[in-house]
Amino acid sequence: MSDYVRTDIWFSDGNTMLIAGRARFKVHSSQLERHSEVFRDMFALPQPPCQETIDGCLPVVLYDSPSDLLFLLRALYDGLYFMKATAHDFQVISAVLRLSTKYFIEHLRRHCISRLETDWPSTLAGWDHREKLATDPKSGRYNPRELYAHPILVINLSTELGIDHLLPAAYYDLCRYGPSKIATGVPASNCYPPPPIEEETADLDQPLLLTTRQLLSTFLGREAGQKYITTFIQDELTHREAASACSSAPNVSSSSHPCLESFYFIQLNILRSVGGIAAGRDGDPLFTLAQAVEMLSRTDFSDGVNQCGLRICNACRAEFVVSVNKCRQKVWDEIPRWFGLAPEGAPA
Repeated sequence: MSDYVRTDIWFSDGNTMLIAGRARFKVHSSQLERHSEVFRDMFALPQPPCQETIDGCLPVVLYDSPSDLLFLLRALYDGLYFMKATAHDFQVISAVLRLSTKYFIEHLRRHCISRLETDWPSTLAGWDHREKLATDPKSGRYNPRELYAHPILVINLSTELGIDHLLPAAYYDLCRYGPSKIATGVPASNCYPPPPIEEETADLDQPLLLTTRQLLSTFLGREAGQKYITTFIQDELTHREAASACSSAPNVSSSSHPCLESFYFIQLNILRSVGGIAAGRDGDPLFTLAQAVEMLSRTDFSDGVNQCGLRICNACRAEFVVSVNKCRQKVWDEIPRWFGLAPEGAPA
């Protein structure tokens, strides 16, 4: 017993010694039985009369990660709370979800899935809210990795536990990286803080990689998103006509139309964004379409002399906003098919 790791889950009046690797947890069987039918059935089994004890407790060997078990027991005894949402919460959430699923601890499982559904939503409104939280309102700096786990982690966990409804948002988030960065994965040290139990010596610099199939799905989805922007430009901008209630009059000397010129200007800026020049988010059609709407109210464009806004009438503006919003919803509905998560022709 001299080389065991005594954890902070150690109650002097505990009657059960959980053992995972070299880690020891002195707990109460009644607490485990109360929340888990697996532990309830386990402790109901008759024990040999000469059963050896450790520190006066019945030993129970579990073949789980010691850190995962530590997080699960902390959640059972102390609850699962987060003062402020950060990406590092995923280390706890994934551990508790994995073991609460294994040991049928339903209230913790529901809590973990609810948090993951907030970070990886299944609705466009939820996604837009997520993106807003990840953008600094003052500087406009966008850094989702401060709040949300790396999508490769979410894809792996969701695939492992069959939580398929998280996958579309995770794949979409991942496809916004450049192809080389997607293929090379991410070192675990960039995703997780050090494990809380010292005996775990996993190589945190070993990159977390997608499988070949997952990699192919990501690249196909990324390509589909970029193709959609090409379609949007063709259908909604290149041949767009002024609204029937348009109040702008064409320039008599040049035969130019202020509203149509504005749409052409939006088209040029979208093409710059697709090339990654303007915003560096060339794999993000939802963002690109949102930017198209934002251009309507911006006043920081230049006419060569002064800063100005687009010269577009209210009717053309309103009609364009409706078109873009429909396209953004269509993008969201198409995402599962783009990444091979739904069959072609399946209802959205």
